Amino acid sequence: MREPLALLVDRLDTPIGELLVVADRDGQLRTVDWTDHEARMRQLLDRYYGRDGYTLEAARDPGGLTRAMRAYFAGDVDVIETLPVATAGTPFQTSVWRELRRIRRGGTISYAELASRIGKPRAVRAAGLANGQNPISIVVPCHRVIGSDGTLTGYGGGLPRKKWLLQHEGAWAA
Repeated sequence: MREPLALLVDRLDTPIGELLVVADRDGQLRTVDWTDHEARMRQLLDRYYGRDGYTLEAARDPGGLTRAMRAYFAGDVDVIETLPVATAGTPFQTSVWRELRRIRRGGTISYAELASRIGKPRAVRAAGLANGQNPISIVVPCHRVIGSDGTLTGYGGGLPRKKWLLQHEGAWAA
């Protein structure tokens, strides 16, 4: 039997709620989510690693990642661009998540454009589902995907948080 993946979790107060920052012992982000959605986060971890495939242990600033997220919320938006991430998911999901990281701050794209960018222009709904199952909120910026008509649509943390994040990054007018 394989040793469970040891994950370290820290909590960070932000202007839009408490954030969970989860990293492995190598300092790679495994998930970032809001504490009011902790049950969903654990469900995703169960799906990706198996119910007994990981452990969660409280830790202060694992890999310096909590400090980086604090800097992001303090205005250093670019700090998230190079943070190390490690995600489990299907090849399709990981292709979507890689593409999300290519959306630069201050920019947004539609779900249709996301599907097109991964070479699957007819897979708009599938790209949207993969976007919604992104385990690394903010750093893998699923909030930068909006409706084709320019409206805010779906965000696992809620539309008010999505709007705040986009305003914080200069992609959305108040």
